[in-house]
Amino acid sequence: MSQLSRRSFLVTGLTAGAAAGLPAAHAGPGPGPAEASAVSREPRSDPFTLGVASGDPDSGGFVIWTRLAPRPLAEDGAGGMPARPFTVHWQVYGDEAGRRILRHGVATARPERGHSVHVELDGLAADRDYWYRFKAGPHVSPTGRARTAPHPLSYGSGLAMAFASCAQYEHGHFTAYRRLAEDRPDLVLHLGDYLYEYRRDTYTIPGGNVRHHEGPETETLADYRRRHAQYKTDPDLRAAHAAAPWLVVWDDHELDNNWAGEVPERPEVPQPGFPARREAAFRAYHENMPLRRRSVPRGADMRLYRRILWGRLAVFHLLDTRQHRDDQGCGDGYRDCPEAADPARSITGEAQEHWLLEGFRRSRARWDIVGQQVFFAQRDSDAGPAKITNQDAWDGYAASRERITRGWVEAGVRNPVVLTGDVHAHWAGDLKLDYDDPAGRTVGSELVTSSITSGGDGRDSDPAAHPFLAINPHLRFHNDQRGYVLTRIDREALTADFKVVPQVTRPGAAAYTRATFVIEDRVPGVRQTYLRPLDPSAARTPEADPIQETVDRETLRP
Repeated sequence: MSQLSRRSFLVTGLTAGAAAGLPAAHAGPGPGPAEASAVSREPRSDPFTLGVASGDPDSGGFVIWTRLAPRPLAEDGAGGMPARPFTVHWQVYGDEAGRRILRHGVATARPERGHSVHVELDGLAADRDYWYRFKAGPHVSPTGRARTAPHPLSYGSGLAMAFASCAQYEHGHFTAYRRLAEDRPDLVLHLGDYLYEYRRDTYTIPGGNVRHHEGPETETLADYRRRHAQYKTDPDLRAAHAAAPWLVVWDDHELDNNWAGEVPERPEVPQPGFPARREAAFRAYHENMPLRRRSVPRGADMRLYRRILWGRLAVFHLLDTRQHRDDQGCGDGYRDCPEAADPARSITGEAQEHWLLEGFRRSRARWDIVGQQVFFAQRDSDAGPAKITNQDAWDGYAASRERITRGWVEAGVRNPVVLTGDVHAHWAGDLKLDYDDPAGRTVGSELVTSSITSGGDGRDSDPAAHPFLAINPHLRFHNDQRGYVLTRIDREALTADFKVVPQVTRPGAAAYTRATFVIEDRVPGVRQTYLRPLDPSAARTPEADPIQETVDRETLRP
């Protein structure tokens, strides 16, 4: 990523309006007359330790983000910043060298927002790369790359999109983020578990964790701000944010393991402070992510589900399967649970379900991509007559899943694709209306990314050897290494490379493609086109019970 000269940063005459003819950006309210004299202009040391990010692009712009934190791990969560506002200048460039300044302006980093800055750009040209950076006093941030979506009536030049999830800082190095950045995607989806809430050495891997969380389990605003800051001190994560705009949604660990609506992980333990904890987690999440103003929390509520158009090529329906769900019907874990089929229970909540189904009916995109958190397809762990499934996933809300699936079928969605994280393994499979009929019609496709680090190194194995694939013939692929998925989307096909790194307990591993699957236009279901041979020197003896290993990985509580 280009580092522009400090001298090239315009420091005089900056206003919210910029290049002639372009509308102003939105950076939130600036200081009023009474406040202006109290706004500080020069942090004493480099405040850009957390890097920069962009997100939520449309055809005319995107949001750019930074947060001032000269001492990111300060125990009070303030990042070493005084409790007063600071002036931050920003610039957007039309070239990587920074010679063509297209937009520039001033924002105010306020202590009540964690000294974060969110600038919403509009009026830019569609389907273009842009570069941006910030300045506070003499300090200049790293440069980030953003991109606008194609015009709503254009297919554009195709889309390179990566998606990732589950990055437990203690379990390994964020090498996969670095490799993702080196792939230079146009867009990155993060499907949740961006961070983990546990105190040091609570959630451990065999052989012990390789890094350690600072501070207690996150419960207060200061705790969550500090944990977000610790994660962003990792240079590989900062590189991934600077490489491309992100679309972010949370899963559970951004707040509390397996929380559901207003119910914490362990409802049997009285937690009168859980609403305040939820409010603190939501507030810190927005402060530390490149999200637009429409997602600013209101107390303990936050509108995170949203829709992003990528021209006529794709529409991304981004879901929140935590905040609005009913509690797990039979507790967490793999269980034979009659309540899973109760049509009154929902993983999305009524309002979000209506929003999603209406989006399917109105969509004219070539690809309808549902970005969400937990496994969508059925995964029965029992080869006999019982149906034992993960109650935290869509299997625990089977009627809700059936309504969503039938909704896209009845709407005539051309190419429905579900993207998933959460389970710390790569999977690919076909989606059905009736999973109990192996010969039944395939009506969609699911691609599941492994974790960035969660679970430690993992291991390679024969992708067809996992018993889940025999019990659930709609599942086509499994891999238990760390990594991410890199896709290429055009009018004819969506191609997905399942990228893996052989270890994360040591830094610097190279990434490679373990398998490639293609989803062809108007042909629901996944088709494998490449499989890297298993390296005998890297393979280890399989576990005695791979089903139990999967169940433990997905449900084991620290």
